[in-house]
Amino acid sequence: MKTIGLDGCRAGWIAISLDEDGAGYWLLESNEEFEAIFGAYDRIFVDVPIGLEDDTYVRECDELLRQRLGPDYQASVFNPPIRPALHAPTYGEASMVSYEATDKKVSIQAWNITPKIKLVDQLLQNNEPYREKVFESHPELLFQILNGGNSILQKKATKKGLRHRLGLLKKQSKYADDFFRDIKEEYRRNQVDEDDIIDAMVLALFALRSVNDDMQTIPEDPPTDSTGLPMAIHYV
Repeated sequence: MKTIGLDGCRAGWIAISLDEDGAGYWLLESNEEFEAIFGAYDRIFVDVPIGLEDDTYVRECDELLRQRLGPDYQASVFNPPIRPALHAPTYGEASMVSYEATDKKVSIQAWNITPKIKLVDQLLQNNEPYREKVFESHPELLFQILNGGNSILQKKATKKGLRHRLGLLKKQSKYADDFFRDIKEEYRRNQVDEDDIIDAMVLALFALRSVNDDMQTIPEDPPTDSTGLPMAIHYV
């Protein structure tokens, strides 16, 4: 089974596979390149909301994830737009649709990644088999698990926080150190940032782990949205 982790970056997406056969990394700058990954891999962990509420501002999985991560990391979990606002052409219109249904506007943070949410959603709507192999996850939850269930004291935007997370990855994969260095050297910071690399790498690690270990979800019995997509955070 071929596995991969995907994280959004300024240039598009950074994709990393830690498979023993076929380990590598790729910068995906077009929708076509991104879709090709969906077709080529059997287990994909991605840090993007999958499954959207129609008229509720907060998904249950996001609220539970905030509780699990603790107060220091609640800001790393944001509320995606509701489905009726997903295809609004402007931020103002998306916020108006959201406000009419939920009394709350779409956050700027959520709006900034709405094109990525739309891309993933479109692929899952148009390709039923993808729903069996593409799973939403969250890097900070995965790093908490690697850290023995304890939140990392330093945020990943700091040098200490970055080193701590990379150190955890190096203990789990022989590729981690080289991939981190090579990606930094190959791509500019305005294409891929350092925290994008470690996020994609931890997603890749847990996608690989999920081949042999049972996946778990937050919540344990996740609801589905109006299109049948689960609203859940996956981990191992």
